[in-house]
Amino acid sequence: MRPDYRKAMLESEIVKLVSEALREAKDPRLKDRIITVSRAELSADKRFVDVYISAMGDEAERRALVEYLNKIKGYFRTYLANNLDLYVTPQVRFKEDPGIEASVRVQELLNKLKEEKK
Repeated sequence: MRPDYRKAMLESEIVKLVSEALREAKDPRLKDRIITVSRAELSADKRFVDVYISAMGDEAERRALVEYLNKIKGYFRTYLANNLDLYVTPQVRFKEDPGIEASVRVQELLNKLKEEKK
């Protein structure tokens, strides 16, 4: 199996497992939120994984959510260790994904341009 294919498959599996862990979490701060795991980027040595998330809310709420998830990242690493067959489970680092916010902003700008054109 090619290494880049294996890395892509691991990243896909990590996205799925982190999403499951978020759904199964008993923490009330996570239960009430709609959190989307958009992608995961595994480092070349497979020691770290950057998990990009997006959530509804203003910027301060999203930043606080990312900080909170980084505080409890041990829960997610344990969940990955129990469900992945790897020699060393990567350390999880959560980051905010601005992609969804940017696409919403672009759509709003396009709608505004369309209205001005009429």
